[in-house]
Amino acid sequence: MTLKARINEDMKAAMRARETAKLAAIRLLLAAIKQKEVDERVDLDDTGIVATIDRMLKQRRDSIAQYEAAGRTDLASAEKFEADLLAAYLPAALSATEVAAAVSAAVAASGATGPGDMGKVMSILKPQLAGRADMTDVSRLVKAQLAGA
Repeated sequence: MTLKARINEDMKAAMRARETAKLAAIRLLLAAIKQKEVDERVDLDDTGIVATIDRMLKQRRDSIAQYEAAGRTDLASAEKFEADLLAAYLPAALSATEVAAAVSAAVAASGATGPGDMGKVMSILKPQLAGRADMTDVSRLVKAQLAGA
């Protein structure tokens, strides 16, 4: 079953169970997927959907931080619910050692010698780790490894 089909089935299940919060979050996700498909005039595969979910998850994390800083726990809890729901559709996260190993392999494969080659390394890592690791942390690891190279 494709990821898009799974999301649609979850939407139908939420409708039947009358789970309004879950239904609203899933509809928001489907709307983002549909918008991406319309904008680019393509049918998104699982990789494209994971990238869309990853982007939405990052937005939720930013919103949670801002709401908590403003003392709006009610809005922060709603965003946390959506973030948890979105995270359920992502592939299993990689451990820190797996990410470090992937970074080392990408640095070796790209032949990077310094911080100026960070773009080459990230272009190798992004398709491999999208949705499976926080790309901010990956970027930090690449930068540290290239600084020491």
